[in-house]
Parts: sequence; C-alpha cells; structure tokens
Amino acid sequence: MSIRVKICGLSTPETMAAALEAGADWIGLVRFPKSPRHVDLDAARTLSAQARGRAERVVLLVDPDDAALDAALEAIDPDLIQLHGVETPERVAAIRRRAGRPVMKALGVASRADLDRISAFAAADRLLLDAKPPSGAVLPGGNGRPFDWTLLDGADLPSGWMLSGGLDPLSVAAALARTGATAVDVSSGVESAPGVKDPDRIAAFVRAARAAG
Repeated sequence: MSIRVKICGLSTPETMAAALEAGADWIGLVRFPKSPRHVDLDAARTLSAQARGRAERVVLLVDPDDAALDAALEAIDPDLIQLHGVETPERVAAIRRRAGRPVMKALGVASRADLDRISAFAAADRLLLDAKPPSGAVLPGGNGRPFDWTLLDGADLPSGWMLSGGLDPLSVAAALARTGATAVDVSSGVESAPGVKDPDRIAAFVRAARAAG
C-alpha cells in the first residue's frame, strides 16, 4: 500500500518545488498569522498556482469566519480545506457547504477520551489526528510533538485518517508501523528553523514514508 504524504507550511517557491519534486501528495498553505508558516494571500495564490495539477492543494485555517474562508478560497482555490481550530461539528459542516469542497478536521490527541470526539465529525471528509498542543501554546499544531501512538490501539478510526504530530524523516517509519496509518502530515519535522523548510529533509521524509509503505 502506498503511503500518502502531506508537506504542510510551505512558504517559498523553492521549498514548494522541493515538495513537488519529492512527490508529495498534498501541499499545505497556512493562513494563521501567529504561525511562522503563515503566508499572505498574494504569496498563497502564487504557491497554489505552482502546485496546481501536481499535488492536491490544502489551505490550513484556524476558526475562520466566512470572510476569511471566502478570501482563502478565492486566492488559493484549494482542493481541500484543513480546519485546525476548535471548530464545532456544526461549523465544519457549514464550512463544507459554503466552500463546496472537501474538508479535513484536525483533532488534538492526548488521551483516549480525545478519540471519543471522532464520531461527532462525520461531516468531515478526512480526520487528521495530531498531538494536542501543550498548555499555553500559541499554535494549535506544528509544535513538533508526537502523541502516544498506543492510544490508537483498537480505536475505530475512519477511512482516510491522517497521522501528524512530531513526525520527521527518522520517526515516520516507526509511526506508520505502530499505527497502521496510510497517510501522514509533516511540518516542523522537515524544517531547519521554525517556518524554514529544508529541501533535503522534505525529500528524506517522503522517501522514508514511501519505503515504509
């Protein structure tokens, strides 16, 4: 089974090219000003055009209002919307209706009880299981922290779920073997500094993930 890979938080044409050349299935553009990976709408438009037809384009939004959603849709024309805030199931469904395209909801995991929320998000086309941010963290994701993968043992996970949280080229094979995930998402694990993607690490991550599959 081929493992699908998302490289999130791309912000320059050079690192976008590296992700595309490595064969990433999804590329992620972050629209969250507090993040070091945030891109403005003009840059996002250019990067999205660069990836068009070569990888699925994902825009990451955090609790967007309708105006922010509409602006991202117009500039990026994403293939998938990733919601990484505290959006309710009702809001996820409303965003999906308004956007008219698939939505992925990120859920933070720190305990088995966090998995009980999965069934509520049936409106989402995909679920991304990420490490719950530490107390006081500014970012809802991209903190370079894994969660305890044993929490997924015996869990009823929906088709197409994606694993995130603290993955890097050295850990992704073990993560895939332990969890049975068929799709992975990486951001800080392929950076040389916060928000600075490393082309060599991007290529190594994709190679490692595909080899593990």
